[in-house]
Amino acid sequence: MLTFTASAPLTLGVELELQLIDKQSRDLTPAAPELLTQLQHHPQHALFKPEITRSMIELNSSKQSHIDGLQTELFALRDVLVEHCTALDIGIAGGGTHPFQHWADREIYPGERFAQLADDYGYLARRFTVFGQHIHIGVPNGDAAVYLSQQLLRYIPHFVALAASSPYHLGIDTGLDCARLAAVWTFPLAGHMPSLRNWQAFNQYFADLQRLGVASSIKDLYWDVRPKPEFGTVEIRIADTPLSIQRAIDLAAYAQTLAKQLLEQAWQPMPDALQLVHRHNLFQACRHGYRATLVNPFSQEKLDLKTDLLRTLDNLQASSKSLDTQANLDRLATLAGQTDNDSRRIRALVANGKTLADVVDVSCARWRDNH
Repeated sequence: MLTFTASAPLTLGVELELQLIDKQSRDLTPAAPELLTQLQHHPQHALFKPEITRSMIELNSSKQSHIDGLQTELFALRDVLVEHCTALDIGIAGGGTHPFQHWADREIYPGERFAQLADDYGYLARRFTVFGQHIHIGVPNGDAAVYLSQQLLRYIPHFVALAASSPYHLGIDTGLDCARLAAVWTFPLAGHMPSLRNWQAFNQYFADLQRLGVASSIKDLYWDVRPKPEFGTVEIRIADTPLSIQRAIDLAAYAQTLAKQLLEQAWQPMPDALQLVHRHNLFQACRHGYRATLVNPFSQEKLDLKTDLLRTLDNLQASSKSLDTQANLDRLATLAGQTDNDSRRIRALVANGKTLADVVDVSCARWRDNH
């Protein structure tokens, strides 16, 4: 049986998967082992971790209770990474996909879990060289984790549209604002949590998966949102890594504020319609961004994502005031009002004559210089 480790409600943690760039070719470079060796001497070296291929590195925040603390820490960790990458003469960037790298060129990072993933999933493991932002929100118990994981599904398309930074893949404009999720969806346990009542029901569900040999740990569940019992959190796993550190911080603020409102209002069961419409809504956000047409599972009305997002942000003012996240939410509202995200900016660069190599340069500069 899984034990849920209680966490202080609404604490925050962020994971950011980042691209390591060869400055000459602008392709990905397998520099993670060398970079992590350098970082071992830094006092916060434990916050930098390998990912499945050698061309990726993961930046992790510590547990934070306030958005200002998270912002200060993430900017400082970003600066540490930039400094060490500069010393190695490599670039570093956000973005959900590298615009022209080929998965066949990637190398699996050495380690037992990564080797097992490569053995289990074959070429899908190297194809999983995509880059996402994960947001952890502290909850007091397992029941709250199950409830929040389900209720957040209603708002997951918002995170997709706001964070979208992966229009290009394998050198091709995919027509999607978020192409990264196509790589995630190929895993057999991708998707979302089924309709479960409480932590006891979740435990029984997961025990059945283990008994049948379908999953051995929570890490095997490539869900859009999942409980993380050893951390005492709910983990939102759906967003592309943005091109700027500030966008990542603002998304974390949105998640924290939304969680506060959902947990403090009268708990209501997840409507059956949410299970039916979630995948539709998610694909709409990946394909069309703010222009997506969503189905509200509660009212069953159709509305465009931009309107739904702006309405939601407006309704969060009381919660944002108590958390001091209003400035973060205002920045997101401005982006939505202008139908602006990183995918739109990347496409605009290409439309104005820039090459995909130029796009990589701009992405590296945006990650390095954003303050």
